[in-house]
Amino acid sequence: MTGTRSLPTWIALGGAVSIGVMTAVQARINGVLGVRIDDGIVAGLISFVVGLVFLIVVVPFLPSARAGARRLFTGIRSRTIPFWMLLGGTCGALTVSTQGLVAGVLGVSLFTVGVVAGQTLHALLLDRIGFGPSGVVAVTRGRVIGGALALVAVAISLGGDVLASAPLWLLLLPFLAGAGIAWQSGANGRLARTVASPISATLMSFIAGTLALLVAAGISVAAQGTPQALPTEPWLYIGGLLGFCYILLGAWLVAHTGVLLLGLGSVLGQLITSIAIDLIWPVDAAPALWQLIAMILIAVASVIVALPRRRR
Repeated sequence: MTGTRSLPTWIALGGAVSIGVMTAVQARINGVLGVRIDDGIVAGLISFVVGLVFLIVVVPFLPSARAGARRLFTGIRSRTIPFWMLLGGTCGALTVSTQGLVAGVLGVSLFTVGVVAGQTLHALLLDRIGFGPSGVVAVTRGRVIGGALALVAVAISLGGDVLASAPLWLLLLPFLAGAGIAWQSGANGRLARTVASPISATLMSFIAGTLALLVAAGISVAAQGTPQALPTEPWLYIGGLLGFCYILLGAWLVAHTGVLLLGLGSVLGQLITSIAIDLIWPVDAAPALWQLIAMILIAVASVIVALPRRRR
């Protein structure tokens, strides 16, 4: 890694785990909202709009965020910022839409393990080609073993009656979302470094995601009609605030961790939290208890073996 890696490993990993915790909680919130209004894509749009409104309110009060926003929009107008750096939010749009479509039906645990597979495989590739802001990250033996163990956790989650009670295509959506999360982390991290402002990169992520979801929600409503009436419980609308927090934290952390280590820490937080959520608030397709325990243990091992043994 480059010299930008200044955080102690345990602090960076703790931040990555907290991203996973927030992601799992957001998945259940958006999943329930999607079930309640019978439209997961519109639920994702609501989540993004809430986060975007929060950012629009907050950014003017932070001098560093205002300066970063000016650099961002100046770079867009002058085309000095590559277009692909602006698209991280479209992957976030895929994630929240998938939460709304899948997590409320399969439970957060099965949603999470699908995300694990896509995120782990894609993060290894992105680190190897140097897509993230930390540049090329060596694919060490520990990192490969960590990624393989994460996939073992996915295989365990598919045992028993899971596939009999849930169609395979529902598990493929989280896989694609996981690949998108890895790409989003790298793109947002590069943009945050370019404009010297993680919160400005987060703002751009929410703008891109909201635009993508407006198009997708329009198609969804045209195809299946107007969604059900919006529920009145306030907690169903905080998913966007959680998204703001973990996208901002991820855009800042990825330069210190690389895409894979950020993803593995996030996976650990997601698995532990999602399993706790499904034990407290189960759904019909949730894995058996032995599967939940095995998934936690293997996920912990995947992070431990991938940790760097020394700093360079």
